[in-house]
Amino acid sequence: MTARDSQLRSTAEDEARRDPSVPRDEVVVLRDVRKSYGDTEILKGINLVAKHAETTVIIGGSGAGKTTLLRHIVALEQPTSGQVFLEGENIVGLKDRELNRVRQKVGMIYQYAALLDSQNVLDNVAFPLVEHTKLSKKEMRDKVVDKLKVLGLDESVLTKFPSELSGGMKKRVGIARALMLEPPILVYDEPTSGLDPLTSRMVDDLIEETRERFQVTSVVISHDIASCFRIAHQAILLIKGQIVARGRPDELVNGDSDVARDFIQKSGVDVRHVSRVPKVGATTGG
Repeated sequence: MTARDSQLRSTAEDEARRDPSVPRDEVVVLRDVRKSYGDTEILKGINLVAKHAETTVIIGGSGAGKTTLLRHIVALEQPTSGQVFLEGENIVGLKDRELNRVRQKVGMIYQYAALLDSQNVLDNVAFPLVEHTKLSKKEMRDKVVDKLKVLGLDESVLTKFPSELSGGMKKRVGIARALMLEPPILVYDEPTSGLDPLTSRMVDDLIEETRERFQVTSVVISHDIASCFRIAHQAILLIKGQIVARGRPDELVNGDSDVARDFIQKSGVDVRHVSRVPKVGATTGG
């Protein structure tokens, strides 16, 4: 079977798995998702839609259920009840083998990049290709170099180890690794946590540049209100396992939800002075 035949077969199989009730532009869909551990209910009827090539930012304080929600989106947990769709496929109830296939649709960028300290940049970024493809070492290296170049890093970083990289470079390497299998979805876990304000804003720029260049659907778990206002097409406020407000960031500030306005106000961020990340290639007058 040729590569093209394999791709056509994979596309046909994906179509067969698609639920016709899910619109094509709705890439991540949760319907009435509930999750309990024993008698404790963590997620309480979550309904969520993340659309193609848009950024959805899920904000909330400690104990809101953000991490549990993230684990459902990346197919690491199954809900107690409800439905989870990735690209139109309901992943609830799938066996481990099928879940492993589904997980390749999601690129995960962890809080501190989660690079392997004992491996250089080349081996870190190539790791998904080693696990899931039969490419030659040269083909893997070429793919790694291509992704790093798009993300602003040249071949000189290939032999460096994580301890030799700046915080911003680690983020870029982590995103490159997440993109290696060309997933339609990227999920970021607290991407600006622990970073200084300047580096945090650079990470915001990188998230949006990546979304535009690769047309991925981005889901960001965050407590960073400034970041939310810079990158979110949709902001979702999660409190005690429930979505209490959703919409564009400005709609959360000016909307009917007292809880949302209070949450944003208590963050200490003056959102009137936060500007959205400009589009790739856009210039500003001066």
